[in-house]
Formats: sequence, C-alpha cells, structure tokens
Amino acid sequence: MAINLYGRVQDGVIVALQNMEETHIGGFKGNWVEIQGNFGIGDLYSQDDGFSVYVPTTEELEADGRGWRNNELKDTDFIIPLSDYPNRDTWITYRQTLRDWTATDDFPATKPNKP
Repeated sequence: MAINLYGRVQDGVIVALQNMEETHIGGFKGNWVEIQGNFGIGDLYSQDDGFSVYVPTTEELEADGRGWRNNELKDTDFIIPLSDYPNRDTWITYRQTLRDWTATDDFPATKPNKP
C-alpha cells in the first residue's frame, strides 16, 4: 500500500498534515482528505470545490506590511544615536522611506530596499 499525504480539514481550512496509508486514515478523528499538489496547512478545502489557496484580504496584506515596516524600524533604531555608523545618512533616509511607505501606491506590494 502506498503512503499518501493527508490533511485534516477544520472549518474549511487544512489545519494538520499526516503521511499514512489510505487504509489507516479512518482511524484518525476529524475530516481528512488526500492532499493534492503543493497544498498544505492554511489552504482552503471545500467538499464541492476541492483545494484552493487562501487569498489574504487587503486589510491583512496592509497589516502584514505595517508589521514588517515596524520591525524594520525597530531593528534599525540603534543607528540613530551612532553618529559614526557607516552610511548613517542612508539608513536615516531608509527609515524615513519606511515611515512614508504606507501612504504610497507601492504599499503594501513593494517593500523599500535596505541600503
């Protein structure tokens, strides 16, 4: 018997993965389906439509972008008081670009590049 990858579906989302033989899948609690292609945890599954990739909302994309930006600012905070830091002015400009990024047409699709 071949070993296949199965996913446990909860509320229409794959929440767990398990490699096993098809004959053993019935012994596991929950609704399990055989995984097809590159689908996995977090992807959507419907009895009617099968698998689909989760598409985040605009609000989720923007929240992720702001989270990334905030981490970048936090990670470069130490540069500000160091007047002799290499390329300090470039880093200060980068930090301002990060602050302005959320008001641009590039937000959240295109992240500013580090110097």
